[in-house]
Amino acid sequence: MSEAYAVVLAAGQGTRMKSKRHKVLHPVCGKPMVRHVLDSLQQAGIQRTLVVIGSLAEQVREELGEQVEFVYQNEQLGTGHAVMQAIPQLSGFEGTTLVCYGDTPLISAETIRAMLSTHREKGAAATVLTAIVDQPFGYGRIIRDTDGSVLRIVEEKDATAEEKAVSEVNSGTYCFDNRALLQALRQLDNNNAQKEYYLTDCLSIIRSQGLRVEAYTVQDSDEILGVNDRAQLAHVDGILRRRIRLHHMKNGVSMVDPDSIYIDADVEIGADTVLYPGTYLQRGTRIGSGCEIGPNVQISQSTVGDYTAIKQAVLDSATIGNHVTMGPFTYIRPGTKIEDGVKVGDFVEIKNSVIGKGSKVPHLAYVGDADIGCHTNIGCGVITVNYDGVKKHRTVVGDHSFIGSNSNLVAPVTVGDHAYVAAGSTITDSVPDGALAIARERQVTKEGYQAKLEARLKERSLKK
Repeated sequence: MSEAYAVVLAAGQGTRMKSKRHKVLHPVCGKPMVRHVLDSLQQAGIQRTLVVIGSLAEQVREELGEQVEFVYQNEQLGTGHAVMQAIPQLSGFEGTTLVCYGDTPLISAETIRAMLSTHREKGAAATVLTAIVDQPFGYGRIIRDTDGSVLRIVEEKDATAEEKAVSEVNSGTYCFDNRALLQALRQLDNNNAQKEYYLTDCLSIIRSQGLRVEAYTVQDSDEILGVNDRAQLAHVDGILRRRIRLHHMKNGVSMVDPDSIYIDADVEIGADTVLYPGTYLQRGTRIGSGCEIGPNVQISQSTVGDYTAIKQAVLDSATIGNHVTMGPFTYIRPGTKIEDGVKVGDFVEIKNSVIGKGSKVPHLAYVGDADIGCHTNIGCGVITVNYDGVKKHRTVVGDHSFIGSNSNLVAPVTVGDHAYVAAGSTITDSVPDGALAIARERQVTKEGYQAKLEARLKERSLKK
């Protein structure tokens, strides 16, 4: 494939979003919408991408970093003016330049590749991406010549009744022979009511030079949808989520009530995994094969191994092994690693800790900043006391050990292998391998206490 550049228009802030965040940075399925566009361009084989920025430019630069080259449009004077700012970068390039918007997150790499192929096969100087829609109101209409080429694009406000009946519309995405584009840009003027430079005028200029203007019609008209307000943002988000669910189901993932399941764009899920209602798999998550996830589970930036079952839980930036059972009502916080065969039960919170193979934290425990060995049992109500008010400290528990219920392990502290901590103990000193630690007050039993208490209460009542 010959060289292809892309110019992505992202200079406008998007005032209808009513936001301090740049429009193209609003997330769709967990990823800024402009990144969806850039990913499709990259997958389609675009060698170089220029992003035109203006309003809130630093936000876009911070998000995209060095992935693209930036072009500044200090004044927003139309789409043609935006592309004109890239003339220095495009000068001397022999190939195809694709122009698109940063707020069209549904456009696919397949469509971009097909459009580029059509452009080259037909020897066009310009090709416009079009769609057939049921309600074309507001879109520019595509008026074709008798040979099928594009004669002109008529905007809604300028269209006759006959032209308004045309259902083929302009998407705002174009391919240009770069030399033809540069020549047309130099001839653009702003002789219109808005005093703006329109990119669509380049097509008329190119055609007036006797060059061919073609169209490629996208199969799924949803791909051309842009985002201008929050309602449109929610609409395209819903479309993409349905696509994502369908993709995973075709690849062997079962979903109970798919409409209640939310999966972000880059999530990976293995075959034979079952997702139950209320499952939300967020960006950066990988789920293995044969798992049961849900109901009511939220997982973000985490990796889950094979044949693991998780229900009613929240996981953030954690690594979970194979054959783990977790929940209900479990909170796994960043920096946690749960190894194979571990059981994490109800009302357990684990933070920045390692739980070794085959160990159990069955219920009502807090494990923070700890390293728990293999095949160790953490009893009900156990707390690792990791914070002294200034610093966090680690707790280390060895293999095959037993921490009794309602015990406090005051860090920094170490409990060895095959060691026991008696229920109700507060451990402040290290426990050697194979030892039993008991750290609690000796029990005192006062016989006959109930009768004495009743007599005292009766006497107090008579005095009143």
